[in-house]
Amino acid sequence: MSPSMSVSDSGGEPHGHALIHNLGYAGLIPLVGLALLVWLVTPDLQAWVALALAAYAALIASFLGGIHWGIGWSQMARAPHTSVHFAWGVVPSLLAWPGLVMPPYAGLAWLGLVLIVCYAVDRRLYAQAGLGVWLKLRFRLSAIAALSCFIGAGAL
Repeated sequence: MSPSMSVSDSGGEPHGHALIHNLGYAGLIPLVGLALLVWLVTPDLQAWVALALAAYAALIASFLGGIHWGIGWSQMARAPHTSVHFAWGVVPSLLAWPGLVMPPYAGLAWLGLVLIVCYAVDRRLYAQAGLGVWLKLRFRLSAIAALSCFIGAGAL
């Protein structure tokens, strides 16, 4: 772990990375907002809001896969024959795509499950890459994102 990414004595949170935490939580605003909005709009608008929620959740899943390509590239010099991050990196997008073509009630539930699977895989792969310090934040973000998908699906 580099000196700039030291771990605090309380809770294992990385020091000096408030921006990363703030951006992570800000990225949840569309998920939470749309999950609530799908309950509040009239039935003629509900499908559009559900599609927006599903599209954003699928985008987030794809982003989570992209992180692994970054990890893979950063570790290429140390382990040039390791391809696990590159292989896993495409899986979230492939898993998320069906959630966009399913009926919204099923697609949102599927996307919530995809986000949970991404976190479960990341628990192992982040730790192996020396990034375990970020798992607490990843858990929080993933839990809220998945819950938003399930709440949205419940409205349909």
